[in-house]
Amino acid sequence: MATAVSIVARALTQALLDGLSVQGAARVKSQLRSRMIDAVDVGGSTLLGSTSSARVATLLGQGLDALDGYIGRYLPQLILTAVATPIIVAVLLVADFATGITVILTLPIIPVFMVLIGMSTRAVQRRQWSLLTALAQGFLEVVQGLSTLMVFGRQHRQAERIAAVTEQYRRRTMSVLRLSFLSGFALELAASLSVALVAVSIGIRLIDGEILLALGLFVLVLVPEAYLPLRQVGAQFHAASEGIAAADEVLSLIESAPQGHGHAAPASDPARATDDIGVADHGASATVPAASVPALTVRELTIRRGDRVVIDSLTASWMPGTLLAITGPSGAGKSSLLGAVLGLVEHDGEVELAGSPVHATDRIERMAWSGQRPDLTGGPLDEVVGLGATTVDPARVTASLLWAGAGDVPRDTVLGAAGDGLSGGQAQRVALARVHYRAIDRDCRVVLVDEPTSALDAVSEQRVIEGLRELAREGRLVIVVTHRRAVMAAADEVLAIQPIDRAARVRAEATS
Repeated sequence: MATAVSIVARALTQALLDGLSVQGAARVKSQLRSRMIDAVDVGGSTLLGSTSSARVATLLGQGLDALDGYIGRYLPQLILTAVATPIIVAVLLVADFATGITVILTLPIIPVFMVLIGMSTRAVQRRQWSLLTALAQGFLEVVQGLSTLMVFGRQHRQAERIAAVTEQYRRRTMSVLRLSFLSGFALELAASLSVALVAVSIGIRLIDGEILLALGLFVLVLVPEAYLPLRQVGAQFHAASEGIAAADEVLSLIESAPQGHGHAAPASDPARATDDIGVADHGASATVPAASVPALTVRELTIRRGDRVVIDSLTASWMPGTLLAITGPSGAGKSSLLGAVLGLVEHDGEVELAGSPVHATDRIERMAWSGQRPDLTGGPLDEVVGLGATTVDPARVTASLLWAGAGDVPRDTVLGAAGDGLSGGQAQRVALARVHYRAIDRDCRVVLVDEPTSALDAVSEQRVIEGLRELAREGRLVIVVTHRRAVMAAADEVLAIQPIDRAARVRAEATS
């Protein structure tokens, strides 16, 4: 009767432990996903510039799901081992001192094996996780550039490349499984030999009459339970090794995200610009009087990429009704400047909208913007254009599509993931229509677009330029990052950004 009760109690306890473990794992994964999404949101283009979207997607999906083994099984088993093993050893010492000493001397063998094998497993698992990330990134790149690859007849080579990476990942996975099976065998062998050593000693002592049969049976039943928790820890560690590698990646990404945006004291001269940034004035807009409040003012704006300064203490202001073109060589910091104004890129200094300082987290709601890539969502065309609106106005969608020169896109178009179903030029024009819709719907006084005509022909480009000037005539500040001469020629002002010469700066500081 007592044996049956103990078996039922053990089963119920194990079921309760499993339930609590599953709930704990789900809660931790939810919290990590939330923190990771927040990190990507705060980090913006700075964070996504240092990592790939495929890596982020893999971590959010399969990576965090792999934590089930670590949080749901390994950690509870570790805690159970820390509690149960000392109790069992203490009972053995009281029941049979010689057996207790034998167990104490043989128990450390299992943790030693665990540490040695665990170090090898973690290294192999990290390499496997890197291969999985590379496989996801390679597949994403092929999907994004498939239309271009098909134009040049190179799509079949990509299939071979993906197959090669997949084969490497398969081999790495088999290596991990082989190591896990071998390590499990080693742990089981060590535990079995330890139990056999105790069993042989008890058998000899029973023959000599040094121990009672009931006590000997009690000890023989209890001894395997002393090794079982440690064996389970070893088995669960190998099952959780992928989750451990993924957790390290997730925590590294969260820690690498900017924690906030700095704001320096306002500068005294709002018309001053740095030596690293030159401004060419092509005439002020005649729409807005010169005495109006600037639509956008930046004071002592400094942007860094790691330890490199890309924008150094920029102070300038731009009036409503102005079409501003930002130009300069690649890597000079044009897109970073737009990201800082939007509040997506970490920076020092202050940004004012309509004469009032606005915190980085609040700016993006007051602007309409478009990045270098269209970054369209999936779904009906109207919802894509009216993204973010409480209710989508079909008439306004039509006006925005015509404004962007995207009237040729059928209104019943349903876009696939990442805007699949449109050509490069159509996607860019739909993205511009989305900017126009947001600017009109929310009455945004500042509009920012990054390379809006890079994929357009001359006729479409001229139509977009006329649309941007129309937005400016309505009293908005329109900022365009561009390399196109036609856009610069149509702009009221041109902000030419030049890369900062670090060597010259070091020499100047040394001289001073």
